[in-house]
Amino acid sequence: MLKHRGFPGRLPSTDFQFTIRRANKKGATKIIRRERFKDRAAGDRRADEGFLAALWTHFGEEPFERGNLDAGRLSWLFGREVVAAEDPFDPESYDALLKIDRRRAEASFPEVFADPDAFDWGQEDEDDWD
Repeated sequence: MLKHRGFPGRLPSTDFQFTIRRANKKGATKIIRRERFKDRAAGDRRADEGFLAALWTHFGEEPFERGNLDAGRLSWLFGREVVAAEDPFDPESYDALLKIDRRRAEASFPEVFADPDAFDWGQEDEDDWD
């Protein structure tokens, strides 16, 4: 499993996880498209925005490997702002390639693209996690 060095492990000052520490012995958790309802909590919406901002800052429009990115957090964006970058796509693989659909991402989260420095990721360093 590829570990994305320098990628924030979570949304600062919250428990919203962005990465996992180690691969699941039973295999990667399946990425699914989760429905986002209008009555979601503000914190959940902020976590989606923060995660997309981290993805955009780290990868831009280039395809990226799923690696240690959290499947649950990816699932909130999958099929909309984050799409498969390969065909066939294996949603249960740490090696699966994804990419940001900029048009849809910018429509859903315009703040991420208006001010790329809107998120303060702090000095959290998780590069030494096993």
